Amino acid sequence: MNRLLKRFPLLQVALCGGAVATTAAISLFGPGLSRVRAALQESPKTVIDEAWQIVNREYVDGTFNQTDWQEVRKSLLGKNYSSREQAYLALRSALEKLNDPYTRFMDPKQYEALSNQTSGELSGVGIRLEVSEQTKVLTVVEPIENSPALKAGIQAGDQILAIDGKLTKGMTVEDASTLIRGDVGTKVKLEIGRQGKESSMLALTRARIELPTVRYSLKQEGTQRIGYIRLNEFSAHAADQMRRAIQDLGNQKVEGYVLDLRGNPGGLLQASIDISRMWMDKGSIVRTVDRKGNNEDIANNRTSLTKLPLVVLVDGNSASSSEILTGALKDNGRATVVGSQTFGKALVQSVHSLSDGSGLAVTIAHYYTPKGTDISHKGITPDVKIDLSDEQRQKLASNPKLLATKEDPQYARALATLQKVALTAPASTVQQASQSQK
Repeated sequence: MNRLLKRFPLLQVALCGGAVATTAAISLFGPGLSRVRAALQESPKTVIDEAWQIVNREYVDGTFNQTDWQEVRKSLLGKNYSSREQAYLALRSALEKLNDPYTRFMDPKQYEALSNQTSGELSGVGIRLEVSEQTKVLTVVEPIENSPALKAGIQAGDQILAIDGKLTKGMTVEDASTLIRGDVGTKVKLEIGRQGKESSMLALTRARIELPTVRYSLKQEGTQRIGYIRLNEFSAHAADQMRRAIQDLGNQKVEGYVLDLRGNPGGLLQASIDISRMWMDKGSIVRTVDRKGNNEDIANNRTSLTKLPLVVLVDGNSASSSEILTGALKDNGRATVVGSQTFGKALVQSVHSLSDGSGLAVTIAHYYTPKGTDISHKGITPDVKIDLSDEQRQKLASNPKLLATKEDPQYARALATLQKVALTAPASTVQQASQSQK
């Protein structure tokens, strides 16, 4: 079974970070347990045993952190549970014995939220919201491309005054989002306020929205044309969006790229592999090792989209899949890494749905960079290390528009580094890269 495919025979998904895709329900009982199957079918113990079996079969540490895992099962199934919540609490307590924060149980709501996050999709009308600091009113930051909101003419700066007749005064963004989301094909009524105009009512039909995880722009920095790409998460749509960004910027005759992975917590493992291959023709991407010591080395396959100079921006919140991509680019000499030490998460999880709609993430492998470096709890050290002061970090956090400008010290250093790389790159390489993007 190839752990690194998006889908497994049981629709299991490998991930690196806070990301997950929908998986099939798995009900597994060990040899000789047929007698208890019927008794457990309608019991909270069903989910407990499903989760225990998955950990027993897949967990990366065969000693289970020196825990008698068979005794854990006996204890869990020997108790009576008055509710599912009580069973969930017992299961979480048992998983804590592994001392692994990434092997975790999710109740149905948590699992659904994580599934939506990593699928890179949601069902709604396609607007990003904020509560305006000036007016304290729920305000549209932007309508998402190809969304019902954009097609209906909703604009950045519009105020959402009511949702299905419920006034939004004092409402949080989270509460508003919950009201706006719903099943595809259903309708939601929004009262829209716009400066200089009377409020109006819009009835929008909810649709499946692809969330943008990649944002990019052409930046004219002095005499240089720079392609700036920011990747927020390795979702199921991240690779396709990255491909479009690289190709579009290449058609605009950029001379180099800045790939911003700051704050990116990770996501689907396959997405990091696919994106690595867009930047490199050859060399290893990552090596994974499971609990039996089985090694799998994932390599590039000569499908790169560009050979132009590349600088990668990282920080302490660049984790997991971000570190796989960064490590691959750094170890293969394909990019210069600029910024702060990365997070240091070198574990791979698979995620399963359980029979009651809850879910389980379980660590199944350890990974190493192409040069064999174990980054666990250490992270990746940038080639050009530049840490932000608390004041600088607060300034950028309070005004995101300053990111990737001269007011952003790490981006400014990335530009200076890119200029040096471009000057030292052989002219034939730059010319060849330019021709390949025509």
